[in-house]
Amino acid sequence: MLTTSRPRLSVVTPCFNEQGNLSELYRRVTDACRASVGDDYEIVLIDDGSSDATRPIIRDLSEKDPHVVGVLLSRNHGHQLALSAGLHVCRGQRVLIIDGDLQDPPELLSDMMALMDREKADVVYGQRDERQGESAFKKFTASMFYRLLNSLTDTKIPVDTGDFRLMSRRTLDELNRMPEQHRFIRGMVSWIGFRQIPLRYDRKERFSGETKYPLKKMLRFAIDAISGFSILPLRFATYLGFVFSIVGMIFFLYTAYSYFSGIAIQGWTTLMTVVLILGSGQLFVLGVIGEYLGRLYVQSKNRPLFIIEEVVRAGDADAGHEPSRERSSAAH
Repeated sequence: MLTTSRPRLSVVTPCFNEQGNLSELYRRVTDACRASVGDDYEIVLIDDGSSDATRPIIRDLSEKDPHVVGVLLSRNHGHQLALSAGLHVCRGQRVLIIDGDLQDPPELLSDMMALMDREKADVVYGQRDERQGESAFKKFTASMFYRLLNSLTDTKIPVDTGDFRLMSRRTLDELNRMPEQHRFIRGMVSWIGFRQIPLRYDRKERFSGETKYPLKKMLRFAIDAISGFSILPLRFATYLGFVFSIVGMIFFLYTAYSYFSGIAIQGWTTLMTVVLILGSGQLFVLGVIGEYLGRLYVQSKNRPLFIIEEVVRAGDADAGHEPSRERSSAAH
Protein backbone atom coordinates (compact mmCIF):
# COMPACT_ATOMS: atom_id res chain seq x y z
CA MET A 1 0.00 0.00 0.00
CA LEU A 2 1.36 3.41 -0.88
CA THR A 3 2.19 5.35 2.26
CA THR A 4 2.28 8.88 0.81
CA SER A 5 0.54 10.87 -1.89
CA ARG A 6 3.97 11.36 -3.47
CA PRO A 7 5.79 8.01 -3.23
CA ARG A 8 9.55 7.87 -2.96
CA LEU A 9 9.82 6.15 -6.33
CA SER A 10 7.93 5.84 -9.61
CA VAL A 11 8.89 3.31 -12.26
CA VAL A 12 7.63 4.35 -15.70
CA THR A 13 7.41 1.76 -18.48
CA PRO A 14 5.92 2.28 -21.96
CA CYS A 15 4.50 -0.93 -23.40
CA PHE A 16 3.58 -1.80 -26.97
CA ASN A 17 2.65 -5.44 -27.67
CA GLU A 18 4.57 -6.69 -24.64
CA GLN A 19 2.15 -9.38 -23.45
CA GLY A 20 4.96 -11.94 -23.21
CA ASN A 21 7.06 -9.70 -20.95
CA LEU A 22 4.56 -8.07 -18.59
CA SER A 23 4.29 -10.78 -15.94
CA GLU A 24 8.06 -11.12 -15.59
CA LEU A 25 8.49 -7.34 -15.78
CA TYR A 26 5.95 -6.82 -13.00
CA ARG A 27 7.62 -9.46 -10.78
CA ARG A 28 11.17 -8.19 -11.23
CA VAL A 29 10.31 -4.49 -10.98
CA THR A 30 8.23 -5.12 -7.86
CA ASP A 31 11.10 -7.03 -6.23
CA ALA A 32 13.57 -4.29 -7.17
CA CYS A 33 11.32 -1.56 -5.76
CA ARG A 34 10.74 -3.37 -2.48
CA ALA A 35 14.48 -3.97 -2.09
CA SER A 36 15.17 -0.25 -2.65
CA VAL A 37 12.32 1.71 -1.03
CA GLY A 38 10.21 -0.83 0.78
CA ASP A 39 6.51 -0.31 0.14
CA ASP A 40 6.67 3.32 -0.95
CA TYR A 41 6.60 3.09 -4.75
CA GLU A 42 4.38 3.01 -7.83
CA ILE A 43 4.76 1.27 -11.19
CA VAL A 44 3.29 3.21 -14.11
CA LEU A 45 2.58 0.97 -17.11
CA ILE A 46 1.56 2.75 -20.32
CA ASP A 47 -0.30 0.86 -23.03
CA ASP A 48 0.62 2.53 -26.32
CA GLY A 49 -2.31 1.25 -28.37
CA SER A 50 -1.23 -2.39 -28.32
CA SER A 51 -2.92 -4.92 -30.58
CA ASP A 52 -2.27 -7.95 -28.35
CA ALA A 53 -3.26 -8.66 -24.73
CA THR A 54 -1.02 -5.93 -23.26
CA ARG A 55 -3.92 -3.62 -22.36
CA PRO A 56 -6.06 -6.17 -20.46
CA ILE A 57 -2.97 -7.41 -18.62
CA ILE A 58 -2.10 -3.85 -17.52
CA ARG A 59 -5.71 -3.25 -16.50
CA ASP A 60 -5.75 -6.45 -14.46
CA LEU A 61 -2.47 -5.59 -12.69
CA SER A 62 -3.71 -2.06 -11.96
CA GLU A 63 -6.93 -3.29 -10.43
CA LYS A 64 -5.27 -5.93 -8.27
CA ASP A 65 -2.16 -4.10 -7.02
CA PRO A 66 -2.45 -0.56 -5.59
CA HIS A 67 1.18 0.04 -6.54
CA VAL A 68 0.41 -0.28 -10.26
CA VAL A 69 -1.01 2.57 -12.32
CA GLY A 70 -2.31 1.74 -15.78
CA VAL A 71 -2.18 4.55 -18.37
CA LEU A 72 -4.17 3.56 -21.44
CA LEU A 73 -3.60 5.77 -24.49
CA SER A 74 -6.25 6.36 -27.11
CA ARG A 75 -4.06 4.96 -29.91
CA ASN A 76 -0.45 4.18 -30.76
CA HIS A 77 1.55 7.40 -30.27
CA GLY A 78 5.06 5.94 -30.42
CA HIS A 79 7.58 5.12 -27.73
CA GLN A 80 8.74 8.64 -26.85
CA LEU A 81 5.23 10.11 -26.55
CA ALA A 82 3.97 7.08 -24.60
CA LEU A 83 6.88 7.56 -22.23
CA SER A 84 6.01 11.27 -21.98
CA ALA A 85 2.46 10.35 -20.96
CA GLY A 86 3.73 8.16 -18.15
CA LEU A 87 6.13 10.85 -16.98
CA HIS A 88 3.24 13.33 -16.73
CA VAL A 89 1.12 10.90 -14.70
CA CYS A 90 3.75 9.57 -12.28
CA ARG A 91 4.03 11.14 -8.82
CA GLY A 92 7.30 9.84 -7.37
CA GLN A 93 10.06 11.86 -5.75
CA ARG A 94 12.42 9.89 -8.00
CA VAL A 95 11.56 8.33 -11.35
CA LEU A 96 13.07 5.29 -13.01
CA ILE A 97 12.53 4.94 -16.77
CA ILE A 98 12.77 1.38 -18.05
CA ASP A 99 11.50 -0.33 -21.19
CA GLY A 100 9.19 -3.32 -21.04
CA ASP A 101 11.49 -5.75 -22.88
CA LEU A 102 13.71 -6.36 -19.80
CA GLN A 103 16.91 -5.67 -21.72
CA ASP A 104 17.73 -3.15 -18.98
CA PRO A 105 17.86 -5.03 -15.64
CA PRO A 106 15.45 -3.64 -12.99
CA GLU A 107 17.81 -5.09 -10.37
CA LEU A 108 20.18 -2.15 -10.98
CA LEU A 109 17.69 0.15 -9.25
CA SER A 110 19.35 -0.25 -5.83
CA ASP A 111 22.74 0.65 -7.30
CA MET A 112 21.24 3.68 -9.04
CA MET A 113 19.55 4.90 -5.87
CA ALA A 114 22.75 4.47 -3.85
CA LEU A 115 24.84 6.23 -6.52
CA MET A 116 22.40 9.14 -6.69
CA ASP A 117 22.56 9.56 -2.90
CA ARG A 118 26.34 9.23 -2.72
CA GLU A 119 27.12 11.59 -5.63
CA LYS A 120 24.27 14.05 -4.92
CA ALA A 121 23.20 13.61 -8.55
CA ASP A 122 19.92 14.46 -10.25
CA VAL A 123 20.26 11.84 -12.99
CA VAL A 124 21.88 8.41 -13.02
CA TYR A 125 21.82 7.02 -16.55
CA GLY A 126 22.65 3.50 -17.66
CA GLN A 127 25.65 3.36 -20.00
CA ARG A 128 26.04 0.11 -21.92
CA ASP A 129 29.28 -1.85 -21.92
CA GLU A 130 27.80 -4.77 -23.84
CA ARG A 131 24.68 -5.15 -25.99
CA GLN A 132 23.72 -8.81 -25.96
CA GLY A 133 21.45 -10.30 -28.61
CA GLU A 134 21.90 -7.44 -31.10
CA SER A 135 23.40 -7.68 -34.56
CA ALA A 136 26.81 -6.25 -35.41
CA PHE A 137 25.08 -3.87 -37.83
CA LYS A 138 22.80 -2.45 -35.12
CA LYS A 139 25.69 -2.07 -32.66
CA PHE A 140 27.81 -0.29 -35.28
CA THR A 141 25.05 2.07 -36.45
CA ALA A 142 24.06 2.91 -32.85
CA SER A 143 27.68 3.70 -31.99
CA MET A 144 28.09 5.88 -35.08
CA PHE A 145 24.77 7.65 -34.43
CA TYR A 146 25.73 8.88 -30.95
CA ARG A 147 29.14 10.02 -32.09
CA LEU A 148 27.67 11.83 -35.11
CA LEU A 149 25.03 13.44 -32.92
CA ASN A 150 27.64 14.71 -30.46
CA SER A 151 29.69 16.15 -33.32
CA LEU A 152 26.66 18.11 -34.54
CA THR A 153 25.24 19.46 -31.28
CA ASP A 154 26.34 21.74 -28.47
CA THR A 155 24.48 19.54 -25.97
CA LYS A 156 26.68 16.56 -25.22
CA ILE A 157 24.60 13.40 -25.05
CA PRO A 158 26.36 10.42 -23.43
CA VAL A 159 27.27 7.70 -25.92
CA ASP A 160 25.91 4.16 -25.65
CA THR A 161 22.93 5.20 -23.54
CA GLY A 162 19.19 4.82 -23.89
CA ASP A 163 16.25 6.05 -21.86
CA PHE A 164 17.11 3.75 -18.94
CA ARG A 165 17.81 6.22 -16.11
CA LEU A 166 16.85 7.38 -12.62
CA MET A 167 15.84 11.05 -12.32
CA SER A 168 15.04 13.42 -9.50
CA ARG A 169 11.64 15.13 -9.33
CA ARG A 170 13.08 18.53 -10.22
CA THR A 171 14.65 17.08 -13.38
CA LEU A 172 11.33 15.51 -14.33
CA ASP A 173 9.44 18.76 -13.69
CA GLU A 174 11.76 20.57 -16.11
CA LEU A 175 11.39 17.79 -18.67
CA ASN A 176 7.59 17.94 -18.47
CA ARG A 177 7.70 21.69 -19.22
CA MET A 178 9.20 21.05 -22.66
CA PRO A 179 6.54 21.18 -25.39
CA GLU A 180 8.39 19.47 -28.28
CA GLN A 181 6.24 17.25 -30.47
CA HIS A 182 9.20 15.34 -31.91
CA ARG A 183 10.78 14.13 -28.69
CA PHE A 184 14.24 12.69 -28.08
CA ILE A 185 13.98 12.29 -24.33
CA ARG A 186 17.53 11.19 -23.56
CA GLY A 187 18.76 14.31 -25.36
CA MET A 188 16.21 16.53 -23.62
CA VAL A 189 17.34 15.24 -20.21
CA SER A 190 20.97 15.96 -21.13
CA TRP A 191 19.99 19.49 -22.20
CA ILE A 192 18.42 20.19 -18.77
CA GLY A 193 21.75 19.90 -17.03
CA PHE A 194 22.11 19.40 -13.26
CA ARG A 195 24.52 16.71 -12.12
CA GLN A 196 24.27 13.60 -14.30
CA ILE A 197 26.46 10.53 -13.84
CA PRO A 198 26.68 7.11 -15.53
CA LEU A 199 26.20 3.61 -14.20
CA ARG A 200 27.86 1.10 -16.52
CA TYR A 201 26.14 -2.23 -17.18
CA ASP A 202 25.65 -5.01 -19.72
CA ARG A 203 22.43 -4.87 -21.69
CA LYS A 204 20.64 -8.22 -22.02
CA GLU A 205 18.63 -9.81 -24.80
CA ARG A 206 14.89 -9.24 -24.97
CA PHE A 207 13.04 -11.48 -22.54
CA SER A 208 10.32 -12.16 -25.11
CA GLY A 209 9.00 -10.86 -28.42
CA GLU A 210 10.62 -8.82 -31.18
CA THR A 211 12.26 -5.41 -31.25
CA LYS A 212 9.94 -2.44 -31.73
CA TYR A 213 12.70 -0.47 -33.48
CA PRO A 214 13.27 -1.87 -36.99
CA LEU A 215 15.57 0.01 -39.38
CA LYS A 216 12.84 2.38 -40.59
CA LYS A 217 11.96 3.52 -37.06
CA MET A 218 15.64 3.80 -36.14
CA LEU A 219 16.21 6.17 -39.08
CA ARG A 220 13.17 8.25 -38.13
CA PHE A 221 14.39 8.38 -34.54
CA ALA A 222 17.84 9.47 -35.67
CA ILE A 223 16.39 12.25 -37.85
CA ASP A 224 14.25 13.49 -34.93
CA ALA A 225 17.31 13.52 -32.67
CA ILE A 226 19.56 15.39 -35.09
CA SER A 227 16.96 17.91 -36.26
CA GLY A 228 15.80 18.45 -32.67
CA PHE A 229 19.24 19.29 -31.31
CA SER A 230 21.22 20.79 -34.17
CA ILE A 231 20.87 23.33 -36.99
CA LEU A 232 24.14 22.22 -38.57
CA PRO A 233 22.30 20.26 -41.31
CA LEU A 234 20.77 23.58 -42.40
CA ARG A 235 24.21 25.16 -42.47
CA PHE A 236 25.55 22.18 -44.38
CA ALA A 237 22.72 22.60 -46.90
CA THR A 238 23.80 26.23 -47.32
CA TYR A 239 27.42 25.23 -47.87
CA LEU A 240 26.39 22.49 -50.28
CA GLY A 241 24.26 24.91 -52.25
CA PHE A 242 27.22 27.27 -52.44
CA VAL A 243 29.50 24.49 -53.72
CA PHE A 244 27.02 23.45 -56.39
CA SER A 245 26.62 27.08 -57.42
CA ILE A 246 30.36 27.22 -58.06
CA VAL A 247 30.19 23.96 -60.01
CA GLY A 248 27.32 25.37 -62.06
CA MET A 249 29.27 28.56 -62.74
CA ILE A 250 32.27 26.54 -63.94
CA PHE A 251 30.09 24.59 -66.34
CA PHE A 252 28.51 27.85 -67.54
CA LEU A 253 31.92 29.38 -68.25
CA TYR A 254 32.98 26.25 -70.08
CA THR A 255 29.82 26.35 -72.18
CA ALA A 256 30.31 30.04 -73.03
CA TYR A 257 33.97 29.47 -73.94
CA SER A 258 33.04 26.55 -76.18
CA TYR A 259 30.40 28.65 -77.96
CA PHE A 260 32.59 31.65 -78.68
CA SER A 261 35.67 29.62 -79.62
CA GLY A 262 33.74 27.47 -82.06
CA ILE A 263 34.44 24.25 -80.19
CA ALA A 264 31.56 21.82 -80.45
CA ILE A 265 29.71 21.65 -77.14
CA GLN A 266 29.66 18.19 -75.66
CA GLY A 267 26.09 17.11 -76.00
CA TRP A 268 23.89 14.82 -74.02
CA THR A 269 26.56 13.52 -71.60
CA THR A 270 27.67 16.98 -70.49
CA LEU A 271 24.10 18.25 -70.19
CA MET A 272 22.94 15.27 -68.12
CA THR A 273 25.99 15.55 -65.88
CA VAL A 274 25.17 19.16 -65.07
CA VAL A 275 21.47 18.40 -64.56
CA LEU A 276 22.16 15.44 -62.27
CA ILE A 277 24.76 17.25 -60.16
CA LEU A 278 22.78 20.44 -59.69
CA GLY A 279 19.41 18.69 -59.45
CA SER A 280 20.55 16.24 -56.78
CA GLY A 281 22.13 19.07 -54.79
CA GLN A 282 18.95 21.13 -54.95
CA LEU A 283 16.77 18.21 -53.91
CA PHE A 284 19.06 17.43 -50.98
CA VAL A 285 19.00 21.03 -49.78
CA LEU A 286 15.21 21.20 -50.16
CA GLY A 287 14.86 17.94 -48.23
CA VAL A 288 16.85 19.28 -45.28
CA ILE A 289 14.90 22.54 -45.26
CA GLY A 290 11.63 20.62 -45.59
CA GLU A 291 12.47 18.48 -42.56
CA TYR A 292 12.84 21.55 -40.36
CA LEU A 293 9.79 23.26 -41.87
CA GLY A 294 7.77 20.12 -41.25
CA ARG A 295 8.72 20.18 -37.58
CA LEU A 296 7.71 23.83 -37.34
CA TYR A 297 4.39 23.06 -39.05
CA VAL A 298 3.56 20.22 -36.65
CA GLN A 299 4.61 22.26 -33.63
CA SER A 300 2.59 25.31 -34.75
CA LYS A 301 -0.67 23.33 -34.60
CA ASN A 302 -0.16 23.03 -30.83
CA ARG A 303 -1.90 19.69 -30.60
CA PRO A 304 -1.58 17.70 -27.36
CA LEU A 305 1.42 15.41 -27.20
CA PHE A 306 -0.77 12.44 -26.38
CA ILE A 307 -4.34 11.53 -25.48
CA ILE A 308 -4.99 9.40 -22.42
CA GLU A 309 -8.13 7.32 -22.73
CA GLU A 310 -8.05 6.06 -19.16
CA VAL A 311 -5.90 5.96 -16.03
CA VAL A 312 -6.58 2.93 -13.83
CA ARG A 313 -5.54 2.98 -10.18
CA ALA A 314 -6.56 0.44 -7.56
CA GLY A 315 -8.53 1.88 -4.65
CA ASP A 316 -7.82 1.35 -0.98
CA ALA A 317 -8.39 -2.39 -0.76
CA ASP A 318 -8.47 -2.32 3.04
CA ALA A 319 -11.34 0.15 2.94
CA GLY A 320 -13.18 -1.84 0.31
CA HIS A 321 -12.90 0.85 -2.36
CA GLU A 322 -13.31 -0.02 -6.02
CA PRO A 323 -10.51 0.71 -8.48
CA SER A 324 -10.66 4.28 -9.73
CA ARG A 325 -10.67 5.17 -13.41
CA GLU A 326 -9.54 8.63 -14.42
CA ARG A 327 -10.09 9.89 -17.95
CA SER A 328 -8.21 12.62 -19.74
CA SER A 329 -9.05 13.87 -23.21
CA ALA A 330 -5.62 15.40 -23.70
CA ALA A 331 -2.39 16.29 -21.99
CA HIS A 332 0.50 18.55 -22.92
